[in-house]
Amino acid sequence: MKTKKLLCIKHYALSFVLVLAALMLMSAGTVKVHTCGDSTMAPYDESATVTRGWGMYFHQFLNGVTSINYARGGRDTRGFYNEADRWGAVKSNMQPGDYVLIQFAHNDEKNGGMDGMALKEYYQSIGNTAEANKVDTRGTVPSTTYKEYLRKYVEETRALGGNPILVAPVCRSYFSGNKIRRNGRHDLGDSFSVLTENGPVSGQKVAESDHSMDYPYQMKLVAEEMNVPFIDLTTATAELYESYGDAKCHEYLFDGDGSTHFNTTGALLVARKCAELMKAQGILADNIVLPSDLSVTPAEADLGEAYKGQTLRKEFTLNGFSLTPESGTITISASEGITLSTDKNNWQNTLSVNYTASTLVQTFYAQLTLTQNGLTEGKVIIKQGDKTIEVPVKATAVTLEGGTAVKAFWRLEKDESCVLTGPATVIEQSWSNMYVQRYACPKGGKDGNGNYYTQYPDGIPAGETPDRKTQRNLLTGDQWPDGEIDDNPERYIDFGLKANVGTELKINNISLYVGGAGGNGMMCHVYYSTDNFQTRTTIYAPSKMVANTMNGVSCQPVITLKEGEEVHVRIYPWYNGAASGKTICLSDVTIEGMVFDASADGINGVINNPNVVSVNYYDANGRALSSQTEGVNIIRTTYADGNTDIKKVVR
Repeated sequence: MKTKKLLCIKHYALSFVLVLAALMLMSAGTVKVHTCGDSTMAPYDESATVTRGWGMYFHQFLNGVTSINYARGGRDTRGFYNEADRWGAVKSNMQPGDYVLIQFAHNDEKNGGMDGMALKEYYQSIGNTAEANKVDTRGTVPSTTYKEYLRKYVEETRALGGNPILVAPVCRSYFSGNKIRRNGRHDLGDSFSVLTENGPVSGQKVAESDHSMDYPYQMKLVAEEMNVPFIDLTTATAELYESYGDAKCHEYLFDGDGSTHFNTTGALLVARKCAELMKAQGILADNIVLPSDLSVTPAEADLGEAYKGQTLRKEFTLNGFSLTPESGTITISASEGITLSTDKNNWQNTLSVNYTASTLVQTFYAQLTLTQNGLTEGKVIIKQGDKTIEVPVKATAVTLEGGTAVKAFWRLEKDESCVLTGPATVIEQSWSNMYVQRYACPKGGKDGNGNYYTQYPDGIPAGETPDRKTQRNLLTGDQWPDGEIDDNPERYIDFGLKANVGTELKINNISLYVGGAGGNGMMCHVYYSTDNFQTRTTIYAPSKMVANTMNGVSCQPVITLKEGEEVHVRIYPWYNGAASGKTICLSDVTIEGMVFDASADGINGVINNPNVVSVNYYDANGRALSSQTEGVNIIRTTYADGNTDIKKVVR
């Protein structure tokens, strides 16, 4: 009996060891790197802007490890921490053994290095509501609030079994001679503000040796205090920029819109530098690969879905860092139906790319027009001497035949009302920290009678008149703050559309007109989202908007909404520099598509009736159902005039 028990114990012990080993192997194969940061790290839509965040390319230097980029423009340490779909999502997805890269400072510098929340509370405490409303609540003090939130990230990552890594912020390319100046390195010591008991005091200065207003230095102190790896991207990017010099740095590494955001080359080089510094410290050393040979990203290209007749594009990055010979030419060609370009203007079947000094970083684009329904496949071929790289390319054409047209249209000439055609539910226009100032022309010019008219770059849209008014929106408090270069996540204008019960809504067009009134400094980004902005797709990201001119914005997305699901369109405005009274103008916001019956056997033409408000399902006992089921179904249809129609369907 004892022998039997021993055998049994050995059997279970062996089983336990095997299970444990399997779990360890599974864990080893599923390690993730979560990147948390601001716009310099964030993902961007390659079809809408040339701006790139370095987190978009970090995965290129990882082998056997997955990289997930949570970075988002406009976030400071506190803002990112308090968002459920940012830090909340990181914690939800984090597993023991994962790595978390934390890079903040650009937006922590708001309000001259004062704490934005504390500044707002100060004005509220003295009853100055007008000034309180003007405060940008982003911003942290480097030696206090900034460090407090960095500690929170570290502590909460460790509590979940993760490995925190503090990454010093990339520099701004602010040159003084041939060197990056102090504020470019995120040290505000030459000019900062302090909140005293009597209010804010600006124009403060401390010696170069005083690091109290130096964000990277304060991050390093937290790293030392909490024994956390510290990746000094501030110093690394300063050295990178200085190796190019002011003019070439801006030309080769940045997006052409200031000194903060990268183009593809800049983002790729910074991602590589971060990987290189991590490897040097022994962090994920076996999983970090720094290729020197010729390589291309992506290695396989799925251009996604579009409608027949549409053209899809994909961005590729071709790079090599120790190429032989030291100079040469690389040929890029494509199979029939695919054309190539380096500038998105001149398209051809074959490209030649030259390189020198054994180094190449080249962005190119492939485009494919969908001429048939279903899957279209091809490839891009890259040749350097005897080396050949083939990249499979595919795209899928979808159809909208057999549905009922739906269109939500906000004219925005006298109010925010929406005209809806077809069976869907409008989500009315709403504002976050903004309001409608008035409806008026943005004063684009004057007609022959001296009346102001709205100026459109492509001429007045069909059916419009020169005196067309637009909705002019202003931020709460009326004062645009200085130093904004990107979205404020708390400031936007929202429109939406929802699929009715019993239907499937396919969105194939989103369009609007947007412009700035009163000055050339008005800027905005326009996005759409189907998950309440946990993720978003860029529709419009201009490098400049000419004052008093309405810009046409449109996209043809492939979006499928199941019953109850929503699509939202948001406009996030800001102004380049402190200003008052400048407005963001909107008109002709349109969301449209086709509606299809979501049930297997149809609802007897219900969705073909544009007056339908809702469709509800019940079983034979009157219990509510989310959709039709097997057996007896009672279908109740409610119409816009208040009438209802009840049918019994057996499935």
